[in-house]
Amino acid sequence: MSGPQDSPIDGQVFMLASAKASVGPQRLSELLVRVQRDLGDRRGAYRREFERVVDAEDREVFLVPTDHWEAVGDRLELDRRATEAIARTHAEQLRRIGSRTDRREEFDTALEIREAVVVGR
Repeated sequence: MSGPQDSPIDGQVFMLASAKASVGPQRLSELLVRVQRDLGDRRGAYRREFERVVDAEDREVFLVPTDHWEAVGDRLELDRRATEAIARTHAEQLRRIGSRTDRREEFDTALEIREAVVVGR
């Protein structure tokens, strides 16, 4: 099951995130696609500047400073709710990958001090 088209977010993660988010599923889907376009354009910078903790065929996941999503939200002129929903979705995707790869504890610990950014390929 996949998430929104043009997004590296799994369908189950998307459903969980949209249930918890203060934005509706349609809006979250649109936001994820919009943010993914922006992140994809910056993939080289992410590779140079941040720790990549997942390097999969369909996506890469980076750990970034805790103010990263705020900066992305500002750049894309997103409101606080939208920015928080996106950040929560990306963190949940990393946790899900961690559960499937026996790295959940490692990723949970990392998310206590950093944020996750999932960039699709």
